[in-house]
Amino acid sequence: MAVSLRASQQGLEMVDRARRKRGWTKTAIIWCDIAHTSQATLKRFWRGLPIQENAFVEICKAVGENWQEIVEESPTRQKEAMVEFFAYDEAWVGRKQLIADLRDKVEGSCRVSILTGITGIGKTALAERLAVELHQDWLQGDWTKLVQENFDNEDRPSDFGNVASRWLAKWGEPVTSEDRKDRQRLLNRLVRRLQEERYLVLMDSLENILKGNEDEGWSDFSDEWWVRFFQSLLAAESCQSRIVLTSQDLPAQIATFGTRYQNFWYYQPLNGLEELERLALFEKYALLVEAESPGRPYLIRIGAAYEGHPLALRVIAGEIGSKPFDGNVVAYWNKYGQEVEEVEKAIEEAQTKGITASADDQWQLHRYTRELRRNVRSRLERTFGRLKEDVLNAYRLLCATSVYRCPVPERFWLSHLEDWDCDSDEQEKALDALRDRYLVEEVVENDQFLLRQHNLIRSVALEHLALAMQLENLCHRGKHTPSDYRC
Repeated sequence: MAVSLRASQQGLEMVDRARRKRGWTKTAIIWCDIAHTSQATLKRFWRGLPIQENAFVEICKAVGENWQEIVEESPTRQKEAMVEFFAYDEAWVGRKQLIADLRDKVEGSCRVSILTGITGIGKTALAERLAVELHQDWLQGDWTKLVQENFDNEDRPSDFGNVASRWLAKWGEPVTSEDRKDRQRLLNRLVRRLQEERYLVLMDSLENILKGNEDEGWSDFSDEWWVRFFQSLLAAESCQSRIVLTSQDLPAQIATFGTRYQNFWYYQPLNGLEELERLALFEKYALLVEAESPGRPYLIRIGAAYEGHPLALRVIAGEIGSKPFDGNVVAYWNKYGQEVEEVEKAIEEAQTKGITASADDQWQLHRYTRELRRNVRSRLERTFGRLKEDVLNAYRLLCATSVYRCPVPERFWLSHLEDWDCDSDEQEKALDALRDRYLVEEVVENDQFLLRQHNLIRSVALEHLALAMQLENLCHRGKHTPSDYRC
């Protein structure tokens, strides 16, 4: 990310004298040509707004001035320094239209944007990439207006009072011990600040501050003051700031009270990368993806098996690019390709032979190499563990329906919970819990509404199902055998 610079008042006066000697206006075309910049950038320069470093240097050079004497030094200059991101990096690819759409939302009236999807799908990176897009114009080049709150950090308290105090202190507002005790006072101060000043707040891994129960819902805030905060923010007459949330679960309470403020909030479920984006990602890791490259067909098949899951594909690309493969895609395929072929075979049998379900599939997409086990399986296992602890019936349903190789009607899924004596209401609640966590995908095929699991999710669920059947015969209590899983 390039550094942005702004001119000091004294520097602007120096440049002004220099351009008058040349007989130029403040936005002279000849100046733009010599500095390889635009009139819009020159206007920003004269307004004392930050512009890209190379443009700043060339503007000063064109009138014979040393840019280092023109630039405003720290602490203002520190505002334009690079920030550290959790996920966004130089390997970012794709999602151009989605970014453009989200940018329009933020620059419009949308105060709260929620990015949802399964772990590793790229929510955090997308939020951070959006911040980069908004930095120059919407944030006016000032990174101090960006606030990052990561709820995956267990060492920092995540309750509303502590977070609000941190934000206010960061903005130079003193917070006393009495303030900390008065949550309503903190709420009022925080909302007022967000209303009056322009900030971009990224709140990452929101699922870690959600909880639930059967009566009130499975994705509610564990601290009620977060509910009051978002309600107050959406209900305010005006708001200069914007908040971008990332979460594996859709915050149900925002979705509920947000119906009154349709223009002020938005949620975007995130899917995997498309084929060309997958190839672009592999290319970022210096893998050969040209049409004539012998490894290209295998990379396409790997990308398809993982359904464009960015984290998994990054791990695989990194393994191919390092020793012992050193970029040899064919050699990697010869070593591990059978795992992808297992997925392809199951899908083909479902499509051509009608074998639409099997508990015997041995998918290992999440764990067949050490790096996949370390980076992908571990994160998916945390998701499954949280689901099992919070909503046991939903966990049972996810494991039981992993037998399906292809999309099937909703009633097929719900029928599995009959073995636990779940009535229709309990069945729907379990399925809704999976929907809220994006662990089930809804598709329409041949005019039919169907449900399916992402290939990576199915890979983990099959493993859990096999273990459950071996240890407890958990799913069907001896009523069925694997051969019975047919549509």
